[in-house]
Amino acid sequence: MTAAVVGPERRTVLVRRAQLLVVASLLYNVVEGVVAITAGTVAGSSALISFGLDSAVEMASGLIILWQFQHHLPESRERRAQQLIAISFFALAAYVTFDSIATFVTGEHVQVSVVGIVLAVASLIVMPVLSWAKRRTGRELNSGAVVADSVQTLLCTYLSAILLVGLLGNALFGWWWLDPIAALVIAAIAVREGIETWNGDDDC
Repeated sequence: MTAAVVGPERRTVLVRRAQLLVVASLLYNVVEGVVAITAGTVAGSSALISFGLDSAVEMASGLIILWQFQHHLPESRERRAQQLIAISFFALAAYVTFDSIATFVTGEHVQVSVVGIVLAVASLIVMPVLSWAKRRTGRELNSGAVVADSVQTLLCTYLSAILLVGLLGNALFGWWWLDPIAALVIAAIAVREGIETWNGDDDC
């Protein structure tokens, strides 16, 4: 990552902003995760449960960033923070893949979830704004970990769109199989982002 060197005062402002953005994401994801997992359990939706688990992964990512910036030299924790975030992506992908395959094998039909549809739409509105703010802050701070966290937030936007397609397909046309397919797409994206984050690709 290339970025202009910032002065001590500006750096303090940016670090504070990064922490506040992480806290805002954590608060939203607590609500998002609880609602998604609860609604997914009720509806038997692999995609909704996976979406809720992604919220937990994103919370882990945010906590890693907070941990990093508690150190007086956060740069010393940069690489470890990126690796931990990458591992969280892989953990999500592993669970989602297993659950989706199980849904296909059992042929369990998914119930319509209005709550899930509303949640997906809300996340499509909130997450792009948070991701943009984190990415801009991370680039100015020259922090790959903060940028990686912004990618985790942006991933939630993609997942929201995929989730919405799956839920609407089931609600409108009874295509229950779209739900586990949507979940597998989520898993594939998580693996890709995990690899790029592990390798330190800040433009992922």
